[in-house]
Amino acid sequence: MRDASVHWYAAGMRREASRSEPPFAEQLLAQADALYNFARYLCRDPAEAEDLVQDAFARALNAQASFAVGSNLRAWLFRILRNSFLDAKRRQRKYPVTEREESEFEGVGSDQWLRGDIELDSLRGFVARDIEAALGRLSDDARSVVLLDLEGFSETEIARVMDSAVGTVKSRLARARAALREALMEYAK
Repeated sequence: MRDASVHWYAAGMRREASRSEPPFAEQLLAQADALYNFARYLCRDPAEAEDLVQDAFARALNAQASFAVGSNLRAWLFRILRNSFLDAKRRQRKYPVTEREESEFEGVGSDQWLRGDIELDSLRGFVARDIEAALGRLSDDARSVVLLDLEGFSETEIARVMDSAVGTVKSRLARARAALREALMEYAK
């Protein structure tokens, strides 16, 4: 009888702890900037990155019941975002946009509205341009591993996000760092 009361008490404490946490949607929004930065480097297009983050949030809200309370929400969100990105790439390969359709939309996704912004121009300075180019030359998986590492994820968490073995993550990260080191060698002097 005593074990049942302890179990009941522990369950009540878990409910109390979950009441003190902010609502799920607020917890998701707290990760918006990090998700957007990750998406921007994956997509290489700010508008697509915004769409990708929005899709990831929608998927996360729909899958809220499958989220294990107490697990790493941030890693869970990054995995959803990466899977959304891969799904979009697969769809794009399956249904490519023709040149005619592309010319119809020319200029729609351009960043002409950003021209003349002095602060943005200064951010796009010497080093940033070279770093983005170097990241852009990496494969999608290598770029993902580097960006997740920069976000502060451990190799184990990156492995969960990427749905691969920790050893695979370590080797991808080592190769990606070596490629970046070589591409940005002039800054090491």
